[in-house]
Amino acid sequence: MPSYAIIDSQSVKTVYASEERGFDGGKKIKGRKRHIIVDTLGNLLHVSVHKANINDTKAGVAVFERAAEKYPSIKAFSGDAGYRGTAVEFVEERLKLKLNISTKIKDVFAVLPIRWIVERTFASLNGFRRLAKEVEILTATAENIFRIAMVRLTLAKLR
Repeated sequence: MPSYAIIDSQSVKTVYASEERGFDGGKKIKGRKRHIIVDTLGNLLHVSVHKANINDTKAGVAVFERAAEKYPSIKAFSGDAGYRGTAVEFVEERLKLKLNISTKIKDVFAVLPIRWIVERTFASLNGFRRLAKEVEILTATAENIFRIAMVRLTLAKLR
């Protein structure tokens, strides 16, 4: 069971007939946002899909809560600066866990410790046609397609 988890989000464009759609002002994308939590090996622990106009801090609260319920062995999370504020307070006060926020080094490209694992997972999953753009009408279907793609990636590691 995992003791450390890493969270990140990704905004993706959707087709016109989607159940939930919003505009992510920061990335200028009209569509949905995917939040994933992975362990230190990059294995998917939780995925959540919702409108892109809900910011990471607010959406992160629900994602952290579900992950902590599903995996009580988690002692700490790592996330980017998008999860500051409400999410940090929720994780530390309500869940009694630690949330480490990684910060970027100004004017220098540097691989952030531990954070590259979740970015690698997103990059691997973006190779799947069904995940390159959000074509599913229901968010539950989109989450399940994500899980199926992760199963395929995990099986490929066994070869």
